[in-house]
Amino acid sequence: MKLPSKGSSVDSILGKMKERKAADADWRGGKTFSLIYPAGEEVDRALHEFNNLYLYENALNPFRFPSLHEMEKEVVSMTTNLLHGDENAGGSMTSGGTESILMAVKTARDRAREERGITEPQLLAPVSAHPAFAKACSYLQLEHVQIPLADDLRADVGAAEKLITDNTAIMVGSAPNYPHGMIDPIPELAALAAERNIHFHTDACVGGFLLPFLEKLGHEIPPFDFRVPGVTTISADVHKYGYCTKGASVIAHRHKDTGKYQMFLYDKWPGGIYGSFAMAGARPAAPIAAAWGIMNFLGEEGYCRLAGRAYDAARKLRAGIEAIPGLRIWGDPIASLVAFGSDELDIMAIGDVMDDHGWHLDRQENPSALHMMVSPEHERIADQFLQDLKNAVDNHGASRGVEARYS
Repeated sequence: MKLPSKGSSVDSILGKMKERKAADADWRGGKTFSLIYPAGEEVDRALHEFNNLYLYENALNPFRFPSLHEMEKEVVSMTTNLLHGDENAGGSMTSGGTESILMAVKTARDRAREERGITEPQLLAPVSAHPAFAKACSYLQLEHVQIPLADDLRADVGAAEKLITDNTAIMVGSAPNYPHGMIDPIPELAALAAERNIHFHTDACVGGFLLPFLEKLGHEIPPFDFRVPGVTTISADVHKYGYCTKGASVIAHRHKDTGKYQMFLYDKWPGGIYGSFAMAGARPAAPIAAAWGIMNFLGEEGYCRLAGRAYDAARKLRAGIEAIPGLRIWGDPIASLVAFGSDELDIMAIGDVMDDHGWHLDRQENPSALHMMVSPEHERIADQFLQDLKNAVDNHGASRGVEARYS
């Protein structure tokens, strides 16, 4: 396609965009279980206003746009407080969980180089850790060492201890992990790291804005944040269960001092000092404004309400899945992520039937599973989903020739 020789009207362009958009997943109807975290029309309207106010600004230069600088500082401060950081805590915002993880790995790598003389660094992470850690190792030249999972689908602490070497620069645990919704044994893993002066990162991209509010609602949540000795940095995505628009995440440091290893500074060019805490240079302002706006709009009360709705929806869906003969939940997820499969049925064929009914469930393997990340709005569709799932189990053998596709 070439650039048009002449421009088109806004109405014409919008018409084409809407026509294409009609083929996208129906997240407003609760048909998706990842990528989008709908919290209702009231939140959507607020986000629309917050985004539009900062549609054009650039967060690269805090001196030109001090309002953005102040909002970012306050988002980070509210987040570190939520994660039980003290007055020494600090951090910055990034475009999402992957970038927060990249910056955490850079911090650990450079810290290990300066403080421990490590020139061939290793990253030690559970098999269930997000692929962003593998990406970080590829980009930043660390050896990626994987910790096997125990029978409960959490990181095997004994195996982790045996894998630690003098070159281990960073250890990782998830709260929760994406594949199964399990919270790794963070205190035990962080203790292993602390004994050896190894940087420990808790990946709470999913749980950072959910687990604290479930705890406030009285649910028992395994320790994962800065209350755990040895935890050095934490990633938490505001655009997941913080209900901000994409892309907004926070990398939080227990001590501001480790932030110097995250920072990039350069002055060997005509443009003066260039400094950045993120991979990106120019940064969109709208996600920062939206994060600050939605955190103040919802407050603790609003987040607790939404966390309770997501939790209740997940419990209902889980109970309904377990009641269908032949299906089982993998692990014992504590919050809103559910992965389910079968020891006797073709779960991928069942997923195909659900696709035919307009549902969008992610596929997983080892073990084979259909994956759900439950949001507050899913409480509206739980009954219909479970009915369709039961029908899919009953009829999956007739779905679009699945025997040939999966044999």
